[in-house]
Amino acid sequence: MNTPTTTPRERLRLKITLERFRPAIWRRVEVDDDLRFGELHRVIQVAMGWDDAHLHEFRVADLRIATPVDSDGMFGDGPALPEGTAMLGAWLSGQRKFRYRYDFGDDWWHGIAIEKRLPVDPVAPRAVLLAGKGACPPEDCGGVCGYADLIATWSDPAAEDHASVREWLGDDFDPNAFDLVEHARRVGYVIAR
Repeated sequence: MNTPTTTPRERLRLKITLERFRPAIWRRVEVDDDLRFGELHRVIQVAMGWDDAHLHEFRVADLRIATPVDSDGMFGDGPALPEGTAMLGAWLSGQRKFRYRYDFGDDWWHGIAIEKRLPVDPVAPRAVLLAGKGACPPEDCGGVCGYADLIATWSDPAAEDHASVREWLGDDFDPNAFDLVEHARRVGYVIAR
């Protein structure tokens, strides 16, 4: 297992992109690098719009960082570093990107690019949502392919399951919508200074 490094504290600008889906669904956040991966998980959940109803893990190079229930590799991926103790700054030093996986059934992989390393601002919130695009897929919709099928059915009044999909998603569903103000407010509450 890799060894963490010690570097001066930084603020990280991250772009979180749902992989393998077009049009792109993404969020841009800034976080202090003294956050633990478990805290970053909560930021991602709120910023994206997930319900935090499934297991998750981070992949940093060849290292897995996960919840204690999965840190023993019960899903066949080998041992993982517990996310409650692993700090971002220690494990992301020298990295330009890493990944986050949510819901091991639907398999939602998120690519996370470290866009910028900034000086720490002691008065800024520890985590802030700056921008984003696209609605978060609904939970348990079958992953990338299931969500694509869901949108196709939702968009086609002639589709056999159009009425039931419309009922499930609601009349106000818009796959392109993203309420930055509301999501940013929620992220502000997740990690307070």
